[in-house]
Amino acid sequence: MRRLERNGMIVRRVLPTSPVGVEYALTPLGASLREPFGRLYDWTVDHADEIQAHQRDYDRRVRS
Repeated sequence: MRRLERNGMIVRRVLPTSPVGVEYALTPLGASLREPFGRLYDWTVDHADEIQAHQRDYDRRVRS
């Protein structure tokens, strides 16, 4: 979370509660990632079976 904050993707706000709470929110820069991350998510869902097959093949080779 600190890296996201440092890079301007989120803002962190400490809440005056007991115990102390913290709230995070996307900045406009962070929100600009919604579309490309959404496309990446969709691609991952569309290719999940193929990805999992490659993972199984890799795991079998590494264990041998």
